[in-house]
Amino acid sequence: MSRALLCRALFGALCLALAGAPAADPVRLLFVGDIMLDDGPGRLIEHGGDPLAPFAALLAEADYTIGNLECPIASTGQPLENKIASFRAHRRVLPVLAGRFTALCLANNHSGDYGRAAFLETIAGLDDAGIASFGGGPNLAQAHRPLWIERRGLRLAVLAYNEFKPRSFEAGADWPGIAWSEDSQVVSDIRAARRAGADLVIPFMHWGWEGEPQPSARQRQLAHLMIDSGADLVVGGHPHVTQGVEYYQGRLIVYSLGNFVFDGFDHPAAKSGWLLRLTLDRQGLLAWDTLNARIDEDGTPHPQPGSRAPCGRRADPLIGECRWP
Repeated sequence: MSRALLCRALFGALCLALAGAPAADPVRLLFVGDIMLDDGPGRLIEHGGDPLAPFAALLAEADYTIGNLECPIASTGQPLENKIASFRAHRRVLPVLAGRFTALCLANNHSGDYGRAAFLETIAGLDDAGIASFGGGPNLAQAHRPLWIERRGLRLAVLAYNEFKPRSFEAGADWPGIAWSEDSQVVSDIRAARRAGADLVIPFMHWGWEGEPQPSARQRQLAHLMIDSGADLVVGGHPHVTQGVEYYQGRLIVYSLGNFVFDGFDHPAAKSGWLLRLTLDRQGLLAWDTLNARIDEDGTPHPQPGSRAPCGRRADPLIGECRWP
């Protein structure tokens, strides 16, 4: 499907929505995958560079931008023993993130790399920079609290969970950490968000096996369970490569967005990722598309005009492929 046809289809869907019962104006969300600001990206920022500059204009177009922060941002703590890779970014990265991301997810396997004090420093730093955080908090209850998004009369709840070791990063009743993916708790949180008045519920998952181009049976089982329990669409990350996209019960599942800002990978598939753009109203998705990013040796993502990636719209039950103009 061409970009022009998708735009005309979206305009038609908007007209139909406005002609029917009163509805909220559409809201544009943008999700990206893993953002790691240590190592190459951190050195680039230290020397005055900006790994987000190539996508600054596109990030600014969305009403709300969300990414997965794959490192603490802190000056405290020590790396965990026996962990193959531990990351920690300097606080100088916060101005680079500010104004680009509205919220960042903490539910991943690197948020706790430098301990609980560094984790809490990360939350405080994001808050000072005007960036919301979710999927983690000073205790279990706050780690499971949804990211609430209210725009143009639409109320969205975004939940986040990690299910990749170490589980020691999980929050407890009175200690900080991330939200861990237990099926019963995920289902309970989705239903609680509905009762609290969410028009749409979106889980943002950190799951799957690194380097695998297709989702595992576990990912599919959990994605389907979440939708059966009331989620409107599911977005995922962690494998460092993009994975499959499917509709289940008419709801979108994007299993992995891959990397966004990340260096140190030799595998070509890990040097690319998707930006996911969603246009939402009270009934769910009006339209969506994915945009390809190519990551250079410094970990900086670059747009790929002319490339093709999955896309779709409400009126079409099949997943299409759109070309970025």
